[in-house]
Amino acid sequence: MSPPAPVARDLVLVGGGHSHVAVLKRFGMKPPPGVRLTLICRELHTPYSGMLPGLVAGHYGFDDAHIDLGPLARFARARLVHDEAVAIDRGERRVRCRAHPPIAYDILSLDVGAAPLLPDGAENVASVVPVKPIGRFLDHWQALVARVRATRAPRRIAVIGAGAGGVELILAARHRLRHEVEAAGGAPVALAFLLVTDGDAILPTHAPSARARLVRILAEHGIEVLTGHRVVRVEPGALQCANGARIAADEVLCVTAAAAPAWLAETGLALDGGGFVAVRDTLQSVTDPAIFAAGDAAHMVAAPREKAGVYAVRQGPVLVRNLRSMLSGGTLHPYVAQRRHLALIGTGDDYAVASRGAWSAEGRWVWRWKQSIDRRFMRQYNHLPAMTAAPETDAAPRGDALAAMRCGGCGAKIGSDVLKRALGRIAQPQGEGVVIGLAEPDDAAVIAVPPGKVLVQSVDFFRAFIDDPFVFGKIAANHALGDIYAMGGEPHTALAIATLPVAPEDKLAELLFQLLSGAVEVLTASGATLVGGHTGEGAELALGFAVNGLADQGRLLRKGGMRPGDRLVLTKALGTGTLFAADMRLKAKGRWIEAALQSMLQSNRDAAACLVRHGATAATDVTGFGLAGHLVEMVEASGVAVELDLGAVPALDGAADTLRAGIVSTLQPENLRFRRALGGAAAERHPLYPLLFDPQTAGGLLASVPADCAPSCLQALRLLGYGHVAEIGRVVAAVAGAAPVTVVA
Repeated sequence: MSPPAPVARDLVLVGGGHSHVAVLKRFGMKPPPGVRLTLICRELHTPYSGMLPGLVAGHYGFDDAHIDLGPLARFARARLVHDEAVAIDRGERRVRCRAHPPIAYDILSLDVGAAPLLPDGAENVASVVPVKPIGRFLDHWQALVARVRATRAPRRIAVIGAGAGGVELILAARHRLRHEVEAAGGAPVALAFLLVTDGDAILPTHAPSARARLVRILAEHGIEVLTGHRVVRVEPGALQCANGARIAADEVLCVTAAAAPAWLAETGLALDGGGFVAVRDTLQSVTDPAIFAAGDAAHMVAAPREKAGVYAVRQGPVLVRNLRSMLSGGTLHPYVAQRRHLALIGTGDDYAVASRGAWSAEGRWVWRWKQSIDRRFMRQYNHLPAMTAAPETDAAPRGDALAAMRCGGCGAKIGSDVLKRALGRIAQPQGEGVVIGLAEPDDAAVIAVPPGKVLVQSVDFFRAFIDDPFVFGKIAANHALGDIYAMGGEPHTALAIATLPVAPEDKLAELLFQLLSGAVEVLTASGATLVGGHTGEGAELALGFAVNGLADQGRLLRKGGMRPGDRLVLTKALGTGTLFAADMRLKAKGRWIEAALQSMLQSNRDAAACLVRHGATAATDVTGFGLAGHLVEMVEASGVAVELDLGAVPALDGAADTLRAGIVSTLQPENLRFRRALGGAAAERHPLYPLLFDPQTAGGLLASVPADCAPSCLQALRLLGYGHVAEIGRVVAAVAGAAPVTVVA
């Protein structure tokens, strides 16, 4: 089989809305050769607007109503950048993000949703809950539920906005909140509900028959409706209206007209009056044909439509087709918006109203119909088929020459111009003691070692396991520094070793910039300086570092200093091996992977210093050999034994689930060789027993601490942000013939 097509073009999707999930799914089913797909999204789970009221009412759980972008991006072979876009540099063709370096694009698509136009004062009132952006709505909604449950006093809940979204939301909120109050021992009658609109009637875009049905249903549920009241200001406990009315309201949900993200105004793109991107019927910006927009972010110039999820869903296939055509030089096709669409409006209690044009209906059968449609939509994104093989090079656009047989040896080095372009954009201070480094590069770096110090050296290198090169660079640097911290050293300098996939020079320079930007950020924070390295071509992205540290020879932390009576302290939770093995199989939830990444990004620097302050007698970092392997190394070097409390070993969220499913890292079977050093046969039946052999990337520190220092050490580590730190066992005297490590479940 030919190697994967070299990257020739970058397609960047900003936002994980209903149109973009269609792009991810279709591109995953048929990846366009030579195209690197990147998804930039603020939220890892995309809520499906059609199921949001059902989630509010309590009919659905979180996962039922959300599309998990982690597995979907993996399926699409897309780089997942968990960040918020804040600007577009159209001249440089880069998307600027809040926490990442700028991300280059050849073609850009925007599906960034909308936010409600809030009345004055609403942002300063804690009891106001905006429905959009939907990704942030649920946190506010849960806080509202908690406030209502916590008080027995009468509460008045108001919803501003009486379109289909507002009507459905107030009915769902009524159902859920009455149930919550009753479950807490309160009286549901203490809750009053109010729907406020500036229009003359509810559901202004629906037929009179549908409107009449829902007017009746609202009345039957005891919901008051106030028409002709334009809310101009929200104050604690009240709504101020343009007609002078002041309406009491303890909790307020806003389902008002939508506004575009403010940063779109600075892009130079043509926008409509609401700040949304003006697009042609091909979904291209009328200003810049390389930029597409869909969903709520788009304003169809030729056929304006209301902001409704149904249009975003229908735009998805057309957007897919046109992005493919744009990438290959084909003909673009128009999106023809339907004049009427089916609306299925739930009433919160297993009942719904259907509305399309002049027709309407209601009943429990309509609710079942709605559930069937919604669940079918969600299944296509949360139940993904097996991944297809990567596209081959013979169809690669504009990259055929790159796909030819590549040289090995020094012929596989990355060109000097690429290095200069990438490194020239990365600023880092010149470290103390660096005689020759990247500021004045030579054949080798020269480092001065201060008197009284010893040089601590280590090297780590591994292939990428995530598609975001910036984050991968940070994790690779963090992982490499772990050995220096475990020895009680202070990082000083580092040499990078990088393998980059074949690509044109501009793509290589951009990839190397992203990769080293992340690494340098971590190295600089540690006090280390990048002084050089080596880059070469390879089949896949890989990165490592040879790191140098300085330490006082008499204060080195070693593996072999454990003493009977010491307590074992582990600073981070385990599970990265099984979680990323599951991620490769599309079996890990996005939030599990995000939590694991955050653990990997946490430096061991503060933990190491804290352990030293509390008299640690021995330490190591937990990495590829897993907890069992590294613990056995410490025990053998110290000539002691350990009683390990398996129940106290912390696990990352989702690790127990993936282990239960039988998903383990490819290194796990090799790590099982340490099993012969472990006693405690009963513990082997514990569901977390396999976690002991799980290889860790950028794992925590494992240290022995004197017993009288352990409580204060644990408390100090928690205050430093090591939320999963735990005492997992104790050191005892070795007994001849007994297992050096006894696992107690």
